[in-house]
Amino acid sequence: MNNRLFFGIFAFCALALVVYLFKPFLLDIFIAALLAVAVANVQIAFLTLTKNRKTLSSGLTTFALLCLFIAPLLYAVIEIAKYAAGFDINNVTKTIEFIKNYDFSLPESINFLEPKIKEFIGGLDIKMLFSQVAANLANLGKLSLKFGVDMIIILVFFFFCNLYGNELISYLKEALPLKKEDTESILSEVGNVMGVVFYSTIANMIIQGFLFAIVTSFYGYDGVLTGIFFSFASLIPVVGGFLAWAPISIYEFANGNTAAAITIALYTIIVISFGADTLLKPLVIKFINSKLVKIPTKINELLIFFAMIAGITTFGFWGVILGPAIVTFFISTIKLYTLLRERNFV
Repeated sequence: MNNRLFFGIFAFCALALVVYLFKPFLLDIFIAALLAVAVANVQIAFLTLTKNRKTLSSGLTTFALLCLFIAPLLYAVIEIAKYAAGFDINNVTKTIEFIKNYDFSLPESINFLEPKIKEFIGGLDIKMLFSQVAANLANLGKLSLKFGVDMIIILVFFFFCNLYGNELISYLKEALPLKKEDTESILSEVGNVMGVVFYSTIANMIIQGFLFAIVTSFYGYDGVLTGIFFSFASLIPVVGGFLAWAPISIYEFANGNTAAAITIALYTIIVISFGADTLLKPLVIKFINSKLVKIPTKINELLIFFAMIAGITTFGFWGVILGPAIVTFFISTIKLYTLLRERNFV
């Protein structure tokens, strides 16, 4: 056995052991690394501010990310706890009974659906509905706890990725059997796309949450709370926004505020779901790509947009980061293969 083969087997075994050791945290490590790449310019800014004190700048970057996610969630939890203390179950019962007993008629073109809809509404069992809600809230509590634990682990690895990021990248450039400029090209492409995805996601969450806060504040709701809820709900494909506005609209309708119910529904569908989410989001991605990242990525904005949706569908919340990263890595690999083939390397 020659030295090269022996070292290859030895290195593979060492890598396999490390992967096995960190198997429960691999996804968290991957997400932390991608987040560190996405906010690299923030880390650079803190490095400049702290005169190249890496530990302090990494801590500040981690704290900034913590505040970005935890502060809104903490506010929401506190406010929901306040509302829960004075929650009146009769309001929910009254709303459901109103919907069940409401007499409506559909336009002639779709009136064949009317018996089915009335049968469905009439068959609503309040007790069963509450038991399902209680079960879902229990599951939500478990998921929230898991999300919190994952967030802490990600923040820990995020800190170390920022602290030792330059050393890791330098080592990768030296270790990979590629020219440094080829490795730099792949890392740069992934980094730029991650930056675009991260900043565009935050921007769209803020825009949609702000727009929803305006209309709910107008009708007397806590605009900050409803805005935060809509911001995070907007990350859920297709039904995310509906989960935020539908209960409010139905509640207003059941209390006789038909104009408010229709206004909230139409405003959310037209202004937020269609205007901000469908039309504005690709433009936000394009703006960030051209103005806020160091080197604009050459990947189409719509491809990034659909990669984000696919990522959320497949991986959940963190799919916002993972989806575009996977697509970018795939495209960069194809480009690299073409380049290496021209050099007769493969």
